[in-house]
Amino acid sequence: MNTTLRIDRLRASVEGKEILKGLSLEVRGGEIHAVMGPNGTGKSTLASTLMGHPKYEVLGGSVTINGEDLLEMDVDERGRAGLFLAMQYPSEITGVTNSDFMRSAINAQRGEGNEISLMKFIRLMESNMNTLEMNPEFMHRYLNEGFSGGEKKRNEILQMMMLQPKIAILDEIDSGLDIDALRIVAQGVNSLRGADRGFLIITHYQRLLDYITPDFVHIMMQGRIVKSGGPELAQRLEAEGYEWVKEELGIEDETVGQDEDEFSMPMNTTGPKIR
Repeated sequence: MNTTLRIDRLRASVEGKEILKGLSLEVRGGEIHAVMGPNGTGKSTLASTLMGHPKYEVLGGSVTINGEDLLEMDVDERGRAGLFLAMQYPSEITGVTNSDFMRSAINAQRGEGNEISLMKFIRLMESNMNTLEMNPEFMHRYLNEGFSGGEKKRNEILQMMMLQPKIAILDEIDSGLDIDALRIVAQGVNSLRGADRGFLIITHYQRLLDYITPDFVHIMMQGRIVKSGGPELAQRLEAEGYEWVKEELGIEDETVGQDEDEFSMPMNTTGPKIR
């Protein structure tokens, strides 16, 4: 069965304010979808809602992953179903090493009796860290503690490479990265491209899409997707901004939420249809 994340007329609120207002999107294995839009249009709210952050209340609509009701799952069940979120602001956890966290996450995904062996885990982690040009000592550092912004972002991609999700959501993974770190992070993402894995990339900037070429680009405003196209759509946004979209669709200059409402907990343990 081809991997499919199907979002149908999703509505969600935070602290009593409706942010997502009937958003629909379908992401299949082998596809990379980029979601762009002005600040405060609900992009990070979408990521947090899909992953099950308790701060966000679903008001309506449906979300399925491979035909299963995602909204009925707990966060860990969403991870085991193949959903992954690379967070915009990863948390620091003292006392838990990067390697211990990662191995526990993999074993939780694999289930009792099918745990990964220590040697296989070490080889896999060292190989992926080498791809991301990470110092091997980061295996033994506490999770994200004392990491720079770029190191935290690489660590999120490392988790994705280790867990091999079916649907990967990357929430502004490019924010705060210099050009070298951006290239390395994109290299890690591109290494996982394949027919059995879909990506939903939330970003403000064309520069990330210079390294990770999307199949589809979606513009999000007022809590829903208002326009979709190919990579050329992101290039036009870079050159002209969003005013032409607002004028074309008759959208007032309004924001519905704060993109800073990020998923702040480390719970990664495990052709678009616009309706």
